[in-house]
Amino acid sequence: MSNSREAVALARLAREGRQYWAGASGQAIWRAERACIGPLCERWFGAHALELGFGPALTDMCPVHHSLRWAPTQELAETLSTLVCSPDALPLPDGCLNLVVVHHLLEVLPNPHHVLQEAARVTADEGHLVLFGWLPFGIAGWSRVWPERRRHLPGRGRWRGPGRLRDWLTFVDFETHRVDYCGFRLPGGLARNAVLETVGRRHNLPLSDCYMIHARRRSQLAQPRRGRMAFAPSLPGSALGGATRLGPQPERVTEGE
Repeated sequence: MSNSREAVALARLAREGRQYWAGASGQAIWRAERACIGPLCERWFGAHALELGFGPALTDMCPVHHSLRWAPTQELAETLSTLVCSPDALPLPDGCLNLVVVHHLLEVLPNPHHVLQEAARVTADEGHLVLFGWLPFGIAGWSRVWPERRRHLPGRGRWRGPGRLRDWLTFVDFETHRVDYCGFRLPGGLARNAVLETVGRRHNLPLSDCYMIHARRRSQLAQPRRGRMAFAPSLPGSALGGATRLGPQPERVTEGE
């Protein structure tokens, strides 16, 4: 498949994803996830951050000077600070970002290992890597026994539990610092029950629709500090907004699923 066809397919998926996250169910989950990352994110400082996903920004409360969004095509870029590229080929140098968030992409992309490798590559040694995923054995996960639920977001793709992603993170020299569960609800309801969310979050019960993994680079495997992009304290949005790298990329060695 050509890169052009891959970009078209990814753009179609992005439009479907934005439609889901704008709906009632998506908004309820998004609010639960934002409440989950908020207390951590408010303590994370740095110069640059990146969110890879189809939903609204989750980390706008973070004290990061310059936050980048991502889009697969130029027409889907909503701001000047948007990185337009394939998510498995980020046109950024190693270790240039203090925070990278991968929001429900590893389930639906055909090359999730490459996406995680890229996210890990651009995360600084002292930075934070955050992954959001759907819990296979939550209420939403069990509802996927019906084939119709697997044809549309969020049920599409391959859902993996925190244990599998912890293994993947080890492969890219990151370690899991914490796993938080969020998006608690009753069958047939939306994830906006304050009592369920409070109790579930307090006891961190693996009975939710989704989970958040916070990972850091493994200190025992830290290499000599790599080069950094010489960012100015404040960059105009167009400096990175039009960046595109959709051409053929070098082969990567990935771990089998």
